[in-house]
Amino acid sequence: MAKAVTPSSATAPHRLLASLDPLLRTWLPSQRWFAGKGRPVTGFTTVAATELLPPGHRRLGLYHLILRIHQPPVPGAPPHPGDCYQLLIGVRETLPPRLAPALIGHLEDGPLAGHAAYEALYDPRPAEVLLEGLRSQARIGGLRFERDPRQEIRGGLVARLMTAEQSNSSIVYGDTFILKLLRRVVPGINPDLEIPLALARAGCPRVPAPVAWLRAGLGGDTGESCVLAVLQPFVSGATDGWELALRELAKGEDFAVEAQALGRATAEVHTALARALPTVTVGHTQLGSLVDGMTERLAAAVRAVPALRSYEPGLRSAYRALSALGAGGRTWTAQRVHGDLHLGQCLRSPSGDWLLIDFEGEPARPLAERRTPQPPVRDVAGMLRSFDYAAHSATPPVPGWASTCRAAYCSGYAEVSGRDPRTDPVLLRAYETDKAVYEVVYEARHRPDWLPVPLSAIRRLATCDPA
Repeated sequence: MAKAVTPSSATAPHRLLASLDPLLRTWLPSQRWFAGKGRPVTGFTTVAATELLPPGHRRLGLYHLILRIHQPPVPGAPPHPGDCYQLLIGVRETLPPRLAPALIGHLEDGPLAGHAAYEALYDPRPAEVLLEGLRSQARIGGLRFERDPRQEIRGGLVARLMTAEQSNSSIVYGDTFILKLLRRVVPGINPDLEIPLALARAGCPRVPAPVAWLRAGLGGDTGESCVLAVLQPFVSGATDGWELALRELAKGEDFAVEAQALGRATAEVHTALARALPTVTVGHTQLGSLVDGMTERLAAAVRAVPALRSYEPGLRSAYRALSALGAGGRTWTAQRVHGDLHLGQCLRSPSGDWLLIDFEGEPARPLAERRTPQPPVRDVAGMLRSFDYAAHSATPPVPGWASTCRAAYCSGYAEVSGRDPRTDPVLLRAYETDKAVYEVVYEARHRPDWLPVPLSAIRRLATCDPA
């Protein structure tokens, strides 16, 4: 039975925000999950503000905020209202040394002047508040804590923040559950909850089934809501595919067996998704929109990264070849896919089974686009690019490692799906090109030292003949 809770003071979070404003303008751009780097934060609009614990509760105040961040517009980009971010802010009179890395700053005015404001996810007590809300199906202000009633959530689990993620934040509870909090939130049905729920209904064991989730109403006349967090089983002792690949590379070990097993797991997920959610046929008209999107992204990338300019004609040829197939009457089946598949989105359990996680898709792309059915080869292309990244991380390089993994992955995929992705080379090349173009822009903006990795693929893709 859901438990409704009325915050002790509806204005408390808003008073806090006025005091937080100058601190957040400096703190937010320094966070790894903040997408608006390179542009100053000029202000905030409060989308939702909820007091979870009143100040003084065990010397702790706890506030949940959804803020729209205002920044100068990107030159040449269409107007944008600003991204919304989810924050969990703790307030204490004195911050203990163990929480020093979480400090946002000291409030200088308002009713909590002199108190320390900090990132509350570092603190086990606020993390326990979230788990208890999910366990009891609480309603606190506009926050709705929901759960699968068939699954038990026991209390008393020790919480710890995982520090390795970038675009979101995760809390592990006693090696039993993991709660993923989506930092940049958008209204609508989030695939990070939608797809795992659909796969659970389809009986697919390759994706941990959601146990509980947190939603928030965003107000307004539309009654829109957004997904804020998803609780799933924690796979204790699991190793993510990226770490495992680098470990095997460092030892000079072959990764082909694991790559083949990962291909089979990917195909199992795709097969289950095709059963659980609608599929569509991609013909000439639909393909035109798809190719137009790829072409537009390439044009934008060339403007952003001049090093791409000399390769642009060859890269466009990949898209023209795909368009020509569509014009000749070729069709493909599109379905829901992972959308951002790479080695870091895969876990190998201690038993050796591969699991796929994080179905949010590429967070920078609009939600509607992330939920649009795509040919499954899009995920395949993402994984093939990931093998390339891993190979370039090895010192010294291991010749042929990436190509061996690519072949093994495609073979494993074919064992389950009945179709080897390499038998559709034009489609595969187009999606690999689109992914490599995205990588070039990302690396140029965020990790210039990594730029040679996608540029190496760009050179290959711009000159290859898939026939």
